Formats: sequence, C-alpha cells, structure tokens
Amino acid sequence: GLLIEMTGMARAMVGFLASLLGHVRGGLHYVLVGAMYLVSGISGSKAADMAAVAPVLFPEMKARGAREGDLVALLATTGAQTETIPPSIVLITIGSVTGVSITALFTGGLLPGLVLAATLCALVWWRYRGEDLSHVARPSGRIIGRAFLVAIPALALPFVIRFAVVEGIATATEVSTIGIVYAALAGLLIYRQFDWRRLYPMLVTTATLSGAILLIIGAATGMAWALTQSGFSQTLAEVMKSLPGGALGFLFVSALAFIVLGSVLEGIPAIVLFGPLLFPIARAVGVHEVHYAMVVILAMGIGLFAPPFGVGYYAACAISRIHPDAGMRPIVGY
Repeated sequence: GLLIEMTGMARAMVGFLASLLGHVRGGLHYVLVGAMYLVSGISGSKAADMAAVAPVLFPEMKARGAREGDLVALLATTGAQTETIPPSIVLITIGSVTGVSITALFTGGLLPGLVLAATLCALVWWRYRGEDLSHVARPSGRIIGRAFLVAIPALALPFVIRFAVVEGIATATEVSTIGIVYAALAGLLIYRQFDWRRLYPMLVTTATLSGAILLIIGAATGMAWALTQSGFSQTLAEVMKSLPGGALGFLFVSALAFIVLGSVLEGIPAIVLFGPLLFPIARAVGVHEVHYAMVVILAMGIGLFAPPFGVGYYAACAISRIHPDAGMRPIVGY
C-alpha cells in the first residue's frame, strides 16, 4: 500500500481515471470511487488506500468547488464499501479464523463490491447533476491514450495478485510478496520514482501496523477462548438459532450486531472474537459461509466508517486533513 503511493503507481491510475472522467459532472467523485476500488485490489489496508488516493485528488476537487465535508464523507464511504475487494486483510482474517476458503472469499467479494460501486456512482450522479463544468476542458483521445499507457503497469497489479491466488501460485498471504516485488520493479524501472530515503520510515510504518494487527489477533484469540470456556458461545448459539425469521432474521441481527461491533471494536478483533462463534450457526440455519462473510464485512465497514464512533471515519479525516465535524452531515446520505 505504501509502495504504490511512493512509486507513483497510484498517481498513474488516478491520472488515467481523471483524464477519462474529469470533464463529466461529478467526474472527480467517480474517479475517487474508482481509484479506491482499484487501490483496494492491491494494498488490502484501508488506511493505505485512503493515503494513496486522497492527496492526489482532493486539491483538484477543492479547486473545482467541492466542499470538504462531501469529500471526507465520500472517502470514508468508499473505504467501507471496498472492504470486500481482495486482498482485503479482513477477508484473509475471516478465512484464517473460520476455515472458509480464502480463494472463495476473494472471488465472492468482487460482485458485492461492484454492486456497491454502481450504487455509490448513482448517488454521486444525483448529487452533482447540476455541477457547472464550463471552465473544465475535455482532454483529447491522444491525452487519454497516453494516460492509459502510463497507467497499464499499475492497472495490471490487481489482476496479477488475483491470478496468483486463484491459480494456486501463491497463498493469500504469500501474494503480498509478489505485490511488493512488482511495485518495487515498476517504481525503479517504469515510473523511475523510488525515494530510497522513504524506505526506512515505510518499513517502520509497516512493522508497527503488522505488530498492532498481530497483537490484536493474539489478544482477541485469547478472549475468544475465554468466551467459549465460560459457556457464552453456547448461549449465544442457542439465542441466535431461536431467532424468528429463520436465515433472513439471523442475517439481519448479525448485520446490526456487526455494525455496533465494527464501530467500537474495529474489524479484525470483532471477526476473531465472533467469527468462530457465528459462522457455524450461519451454516446450521442454512446461510452460505461466503454470503455470510460478505454481510458481516460490509456491516462492520458501516460501523467502522460511520461517525460518531467509527475509527475509520477519523482516519479518513486525519489523512485528508479535514475536520471531522465537516463530514458528519454529508455522510448520512451515503
């Protein structure tokens, strides 16, 4: 995630999307949605996605008159909606703690992501259908073609990652190494943008983030064991099985529970604590595990990126350097 920002790959992708859509009403908002989905397919980390996209797009969007609150609201919303795009860390965590095939989760996450992107684009169209773009020039086909050629190596990376996992060349965790090598080579040989001085701070950032995740998983695993030993998991299983409405009722209650859990616990500990308890119940009431995983992840994304509690929302504000108060009202619509 940090490498694609540093090597200029994210800038190349965003530049191509901007040349394609920048002259359309709400065009740069579509670019923000598209760029978040593209970058999500590479980094797996929401903070890295937002850090790669926001600094490239926000200055131009502000220059065109976009309000700060709208920008941070859309950034946080795309952060929540791209949680199912492989190689999401949350997908890998679910596969690890519940035994569901990570390849199946990677494949199953694509269509919900596509549907949500289309829904979000429809909302952007509605909000910006009256935007004045008389001052924005439409780029020629030649400029768009050149931007596409520059972006090809960056655009290919999500497909390389997915191909390596689906074809069994590498596991979901090993494939990150392929991504790192690819991004480093693209930065050194193609984009000629590789600041060696930033390498050490980036390694420190990566190590601290990885350390935090491992500590969270370790502590949450211990807590999950304690919950099982105390008999809480059996009680929870009985309550969830006896819910009215069968499979649909179970999905609704799960979604509400994970919205709350996502806002107070954050994604990974919520999955480690409650995934092993709830996935067997989902199977028992007739819900497919991959389907259940998507419902749970997106519900958690809503909790994580919705104010006033969601940690992800404040991360979006910090990365875009916009005051949290500004986005509180616009994000309700999303």
